[in-house]
Amino acid sequence: MAMTLRLTDAEQAALKARAEAEGLSMQEAARQAVREFVADRSHRERVAIAAERVTRAHQDALRRLGE
Repeated sequence: MAMTLRLTDAEQAALKARAEAEGLSMQEAARQAVREFVADRSHRERVAIAAERVTRAHQDALRRLGE
């Protein structure tokens, strides 16, 4: 799927510099950034869900520890 990504001049310059430093094309660097963004958000979501489950499962003990 093709898409157009509009960047400010500063964003484009930063992307170009980072891509060159990594030995990547700007397109590959942007695609990698998108993959990392999605993975990071997915991980945070899974951690939040797990923390909520643990909190619910042990709410009584947590309450007593807080007293």
